[in-house]
Amino acid sequence: MNEMTIDRSEACVIRPARLGFLGVGWIGRNRMQTIVESGLGQVAAIADPSAECISQAASLAPAAKIVNGLDALLAEDLDGIVIATPSAQHAEQSLAVLRAGMAVFCQKPLGRSAEEVSAVVAAARQADRLLGVDLSYRYTRGMQQIRELISSGALGNVFALDLTFHNAYGPDKPWFYDRTLSGGGCLIDLGIHLVDLALWALSFPEVVNVNSTLLKDGRLLSSNANDVEDFALATLTLETGAVVRIACSWRLQAGCDAAISADIFGTKGGASFRNRNGSFYDFDAHRFYGTKREVLTEPPDEWGGRAAVDWARKLSQNATRFDPECENLGKVAKVLDRIYGYQT
Repeated sequence: MNEMTIDRSEACVIRPARLGFLGVGWIGRNRMQTIVESGLGQVAAIADPSAECISQAASLAPAAKIVNGLDALLAEDLDGIVIATPSAQHAEQSLAVLRAGMAVFCQKPLGRSAEEVSAVVAAARQADRLLGVDLSYRYTRGMQQIRELISSGALGNVFALDLTFHNAYGPDKPWFYDRTLSGGGCLIDLGIHLVDLALWALSFPEVVNVNSTLLKDGRLLSSNANDVEDFALATLTLETGAVVRIACSWRLQAGCDAAISADIFGTKGGASFRNRNGSFYDFDAHRFYGTKREVLTEPPDEWGGRAAVDWARKLSQNATRFDPECENLGKVAKVLDRIYGYQT
């Protein structure tokens, strides 16, 4: 029996969820650690083809059972499975878990295309099981506060958003550079966060028009090639009339490790969220009033595992049913498809 506790503020019983972990490389182990430290999840089983990764994960959860692959995980008595495998496997593995009656928390992208993402969301709806995706920047304190400013009307009519994610490095796994395996390049790797943040901050309005340019090595990317882009620029026009600019890249000569930002402009004010000193983890958020600014948040902010912890919390509170908010995952995926399908 799992130990039970009472969260009196939530007025509900919390039972640590029994979880399986499929893929325990760096990101999988990080999410495992944050869930364990939260007390909301128990690592019951682990699967990964790498003996080294298994060894490192086992040091975080010595009581966990080591099993051989997804089928073995599905045979365990689990509440949910956390998936942190290469992108080509995400949709198929998520479908298998949901059809087995378990909840899923998956690394982004949930699928390589809108078709794959829609299939997973439909399976979660049919199985009536909780589905989560690690769109982690939503969980930063800065973006949470900026979204509240927008939804309260404090910024007035938001008419422009400018979001950037430039990375001085490229991924170190070969599959990232094969479109059939990854679904794309820097856009589906980094730009997915930007598209999601923009639509999420505005409560997911419809996107009525998309223009985009995709480059590799400074040249237009051929739509027929299996190559992937290392620079992407897109402009989205929303049903509200707002315009969103998205820019992302791998290996950009930016003079720092990363340049990550979201600038939002409204008729009554503005807001900014941007990384500090090229950091991947430290962010400042400000509110603007004409020529003046107000600090909203500053580092430190341990935001990286909050999406996983939020999913585990719902499971631990027995909130295992399908969350209609997951329908918005398909909206983001459709925008990515449209960006990939149009080049200037």
